Amino acid sequence: MSGSDDNAGSAATPLTERLAARIARDGPISVAQYMDACLHDPDHGYYRGQAAIGQAGDFITAPEISQIFGELIGLWCVLVWRGMGSPSKLRLIEIGPGRGTLMRDALRAARLVPEFRAALSVELVESNRVLQAAQQETLAGESIPMRWRGDLAPGDGPVILIGNEFLDTLSIDQWVLHDGAWRIRSVGLDREGALTFVAEEASAAVPPSMPPDLIPKEGCIFESRGRPFAELVTAIKKLGAPVAGLLIDYGHTRSGFGDTLQAIGAHRYVDPLHSPGKADLSAQVDFAAFADAARAEGLAVDGPLTQGELLGRLGIIERASRLMAMNPTLAASIEASVARLLAPGGMGTRFHAVGIRSVDISPLPALEPVETDRRAT
Repeated sequence: MSGSDDNAGSAATPLTERLAARIARDGPISVAQYMDACLHDPDHGYYRGQAAIGQAGDFITAPEISQIFGELIGLWCVLVWRGMGSPSKLRLIEIGPGRGTLMRDALRAARLVPEFRAALSVELVESNRVLQAAQQETLAGESIPMRWRGDLAPGDGPVILIGNEFLDTLSIDQWVLHDGAWRIRSVGLDREGALTFVAEEASAAVPPSMPPDLIPKEGCIFESRGRPFAELVTAIKKLGAPVAGLLIDYGHTRSGFGDTLQAIGAHRYVDPLHSPGKADLSAQVDFAAFADAARAEGLAVDGPLTQGELLGRLGIIERASRLMAMNPTLAASIEASVARLLAPGGMGTRFHAVGIRSVDISPLPALEPVETDRRAT
């Protein structure tokens, strides 16, 4: 039997009806299955047709806040390419490329190094039809060869991969400690037939991938992306050789307990069970767990460190000062956007960057190789 541990009604959407029928027929679905359906259902999934990003969408990402963000990432790619020995051919891949803003700004900054641009072919991994069209429009003037893919594709030769706010969209499993036993937290139906969180019967002594030194209390929730992380790093390793990646997202650097599942619609937080398929679902990234998955696949890990630290090391203040001097009428706007990216307690510290790489290339620029302590504080 299942017991309710939370109760929240949902607005009627086509996906609500589909999920309710599935649950009524087969029983509760895991949080991971719920996220997968809400984000990727072929007919009604959020990422199949929503604009998502920008003032007209549901949220704004760092590349939309300031062009400097993408420019610095582009110059970071140049440094990594040089660290690889300046190969004559390089695949530059972006996963979750938004509206193409980051890639546009990165390629513009890379014009400072013509030999780097000459080596490039660009791949954008995108499943959202609306965003893919926006990316094609944003990048229409680029002369660099580009192609769009639905998934990461294996290949030969050197690869640089970048991903901003991609890891948080990978589905999570949740367990809740109830009556002294760990139970899968799932989505079921209440007596009125509305979607609600339920705690399934105990299925494991402890949740898979939970650090052994974490001490839980009654009601604690543990989240895991064990399988999605493993699948992602495996796919990254198969992209080519050498390979280097930079992933930036919001999350925490030490594993711990807590429910971080959230939904955003029209720039506002909404209940995760509200309007399935119409709101963006995500959860904080456990960077310690991601680093463990990368190392298990034989990749080296640099970082994580905060977004503010990364951008500071890459010269965001100096770049902003030059832009302000060149555009005095926009100085206040430039300063405000940079402050937003660096804000302590905001994007500057809530977002982190982690680098992964083949073990035979040097540590990645602006990222220090540090061992991650998975114990919660």
